[in-house]
Order: sequence, then C-alpha cells, then structure tokens
Amino acid sequence: MRTVLYSGFFFATGLVPALALDPTGDWRVADGVANIRVAQCNGDMWGAVSWEKDPGGHDEHNPDVSKQSRPTLGMPILIDMKKKPGVDTWEGQVYNAKDGQYYSSTIRPLDPDHMEIQGCVLGFLCGGETWTRVAGPIPSSPVNSMAKGAAKGAPPNGPKASAAPKTTGSIGSIKGQKQTASADPVGDICLLPDIARFAH
Repeated sequence: MRTVLYSGFFFATGLVPALALDPTGDWRVADGVANIRVAQCNGDMWGAVSWEKDPGGHDEHNPDVSKQSRPTLGMPILIDMKKKPGVDTWEGQVYNAKDGQYYSSTIRPLDPDHMEIQGCVLGFLCGGETWTRVAGPIPSSPVNSMAKGAAKGAPPNGPKASAAPKTTGSIGSIKGQKQTASADPVGDICLLPDIARFAH
C-alpha cells in the first residue's frame, strides 16, 4: 500500500509544470559597476541602468554626438527583448556604453538569482556574462497595463498614466546598497522617454 501511495505522489508531482523564471527586477552586472533594471513594457523586456558604482557617468562613446552628454543613469541597455516561444529566453539588442554600439543579444534567467546575457557581433564573435539579482521581480508598469487595455473597467476619475505610482522593485534595502522607493532616481523604466517612445 505504501508503495502505491509513493508512486501516486511522484506521478502527481511529475505533472506539475515548472514555473517560468522572471527576468524582471534589478540585476548587478558581472563587474559590479552598475545595476540594470529589467521590466516588461508593452509586452517586451527592456532594461535601463538603475544604479552606478561611480555616479555621474555620461554616454560619451555614443557615435551620435547629441547623446554623448546624456547621463548613463536611466539609459536603456536592453532594447525591445522579445520572448522566444516555449523557452525562458528573450531576444533583442543590447547597448554597450563602453563602445557606443548595439549588438544582437539574448537574456535567459538561469535560476531566480542569476541571469545570463549573451551578445553577438554580426552573428558571431559572441560573448556573455552572468548578472546577479539585487531586487525584484517588478510588477507590470501601470502604463503597460493601460496599453494592454487592463484599465478598461477603471472608473473615469481614476489616476492618469502620468500620475501612476512607480513600480521599482527596489523598496527597502538592496544588497550592498541603501535605497528606498522614494530615493529611487529611475523608478518605472517604462516611463523613461528613451523607452516610452519605442515601447508604446
């Protein structure tokens, strides 16, 4: 009888699908110089610099001279990453601020606390690194929810998109940093101008 019960237990647990890993949240890059906040904006994943070890950086290597003075804090790094069917992998572009170039890229959570990012030049010369989670996951942006029609049943006097609360995923302390939601200079990355104009 005991053998039958154990067999039934293993059979039942084998039918439960594995939970998808969530790439949203704040991730520390491999060399520790920055955190990248990843969020879903209008169905695709985007990432922007949410913290810098040495504050005050600028996009000085950008080939577009008009962007060389823009701050690196809040700058988009992961661009329009689309989910590949059937796997926890997203494809798009990554911006490398060290050389001002865009590369074909994929992101893939390895486990709840680690994510692999791979980038390739011209389809080869690929390289990658593993990022470590420091905060998250992040709820969907209120703007994103409205774009998808989730707010259709909202009362007519409800909050406007521009007044929506920030969804930072960084409330309280982050490993190695003291940061609160009110002190978060980046907030909801879906509302950043460089992302909002492409993600909606």
